[in-house]
Amino acid sequence: MNGVTIRNVKISDAQNLLEIYAHYVKNTAITFEYDVPSVSEFESRIKHITAKYPYLAAEKDGRIVGYAYAGVFKDRAAYDRSVEVTIYLDASAQGQGIGRALYQQLETALKEKGITNLYACIGVPSDKADEYLDFNSMQFHEHLGYTLAGTFHKCGYKFGRWYDMVWLEKIIGMHI
Repeated sequence: MNGVTIRNVKISDAQNLLEIYAHYVKNTAITFEYDVPSVSEFESRIKHITAKYPYLAAEKDGRIVGYAYAGVFKDRAAYDRSVEVTIYLDASAQGQGIGRALYQQLETALKEKGITNLYACIGVPSDKADEYLDFNSMQFHEHLGYTLAGTFHKCGYKFGRWYDMVWLEKIIGMHI
């Protein structure tokens, strides 16, 4: 992973992060969001997340090529040691180990905060892969040690078709 730096996201990164995310909103069912948020909405999301959790960007040759963050799993005190994790990579950054590096650094930061459980919510095809969604994200997470916790069948509707949603989990800390 030569030339890749992972650092904390700044509010001023919102436009660059949004450019990565916009591709997924417009062209895939990886996110079930229909409309690309505004830069100000993305800035607000960054502020909200970074108030409590790590939000990391990967830079290569001075350009942001991916990002990952943790967020609230469920908004109740009993869930405070659990988080939902999210990652998005620019298409040019896939298959280079950048996603793995982002998640490794995110896990380290979360362990330091006393987080024990990671959850990833992932859209998957209901039947077979199509032009909008495949199983790559699920397989990526499984490769990093996540296991299937549950499936919600045909709960997301985008591009005129139904998609499933799976929850994967990874335990990174001791439950004492």
